[in-house]
Amino acid sequence: MTHAFTIHSDGGARGNPGHAGIGAVIQDTQTGDRYFVKKYIGCTTNNQAEYRALLAGLEKTLELGAQEVRCYLDSELVVKQLNREYRVKDPDLSKLFIQVWNLSALFKKISFHHVRREQNKAADKLVNEAIDEALNM
Repeated sequence: MTHAFTIHSDGGARGNPGHAGIGAVIQDTQTGDRYFVKKYIGCTTNNQAEYRALLAGLEKTLELGAQEVRCYLDSELVVKQLNREYRVKDPDLSKLFIQVWNLSALFKKISFHHVRREQNKAADKLVNEAIDEALNM
């Protein structure tokens, strides 16, 4: 039986670029166990933060032994780039795209899905917590 997970990831910057954070909610689809990733990542753009959040989620699922993963993001741009509907023109995003693409090869099955912001509230909350904690130190 394959070990499957879902990831709801989000990245955000206050300003674009601005103070940025990432968040990911990872769920083991067999046990229902949930894992959380949040981190302040410094000053960056919203799109870079979205990619970095997904990277963090994928790295965590690999640690947990995932073989299959369904990724849910509220960034339509990132999802369409990863599904090869849009080209990646920005050089900084290209580097992050390649990192995600290379990590993706380590899974038996992976998919990327766009969800509305309202369906990604838990990951968004982690982003804001990470930024708030960093700025209030």
